[in-house]
Amino acid sequence: MKRTASAVWSGDLPKGAGAISTPSGVLKDANYSFKTRFEEGVTGTNPEELIAAAHAGCFSMALSHALSQAGHTPEKITTVATLTLEQVPGGFSIPAIHLKTDAHVPGVSQANFDRIAKDAKEGCPVSRVLNAEITLEAKLTA
Repeated sequence: MKRTASAVWSGDLPKGAGAISTPSGVLKDANYSFKTRFEEGVTGTNPEELIAAAHAGCFSMALSHALSQAGHTPEKITTVATLTLEQVPGGFSIPAIHLKTDAHVPGVSQANFDRIAKDAKEGCPVSRVLNAEITLEAKLTA
């Protein structure tokens, strides 16, 4: 299975702007820019916000599955992913993502829940992608 998304950028970094789209149509020409990335209260998205959203969604699904497999069907799981973007020598880096989850799961002990949540964090595909090999195919067009 493969999933795609596309981004178009025009202009330099501080004054340019772009649009992100997905084939599902959930994101269709969603605005992103320097301002949406580095300033507060600006309409649009940014790559780090999208990574955090993907991680929160992936983890919640992985936790739900793991709990259900252990015989404890969750009634509700809410996860907030807080991504840290830091300026480092030579650019920016994402050194950490903190997942904070609140789950209503009848009948599961705290110790069992903690173990299942830890395993779900480690097994979530988005958690794994952050350590993945990244390949690139670059083509210059005239």
